[in-house]
Amino acid sequence: MSTPDTVVHLLRHGEVHNPQGVLYGRRDGFHLSELGHKMAQRVADVAGDRDITYIVSSPLERAQETAAPLAARLGLTPTLDERVIESRNHFEGRRFAKGDNALRDPRTWLWLYNPLKPSWGEPYKEIVARMMAAVDDARLAAQGHEALIVSHQLPIWTTRLHAEHRSFLHDPRKRQCTLCSMTSFHFEGDRLTQVSYSEPAGDLIPAKDRKAPFSAGDAPEQLKP
Repeated sequence: MSTPDTVVHLLRHGEVHNPQGVLYGRRDGFHLSELGHKMAQRVADVAGDRDITYIVSSPLERAQETAAPLAARLGLTPTLDERVIESRNHFEGRRFAKGDNALRDPRTWLWLYNPLKPSWGEPYKEIVARMMAAVDDARLAAQGHEALIVSHQLPIWTTRLHAEHRSFLHDPRKRQCTLCSMTSFHFEGDRLTQVSYSEPAGDLIPAKDRKAPFSAGDAPEQLKP
């Protein structure tokens, strides 16, 4: 495999302070928890020596706060980009804590008729279109180097599924996109050749939030020409 010309990393934000278990979506006022700030600093410590020349962030507070330590270390000013914001969701503002799960309310079931779209939120194809446009712009801005985009779990995972030519239909509990994880797109020129994945702050994730190990099929994938 030849060395990529440019790498664009998609970084999920750190842990959010959300004691009520609200699906916060695009709402303002949800900041990183104390642990989330530690995760963001860990990313800066791990990625601070990489050849990152361009940083983009979702405009939501949790994303900007995640980008801040790495940007400070590299002496860069993040570009805020609405295209990498969290996806729209009809359940935004509802609770999913035990004993108060919005999915148990029959009035919400009308949104669940089509998981391929999905019917309860922003269509997957629209998410991919805006995310890939942002990825392409970041690739051009950091051509010959590396770029980093701080975004959110569903936009990152959906974009990876698209890049790997996989179905959008999936179990949300099995997304390989933990807090402060990096999904990295490797380019030769304008051609995406590989997708890799790493967890710079994986050891900081509480045991109760850890998921079962993924199969070999979730390992870094070399893409077909």
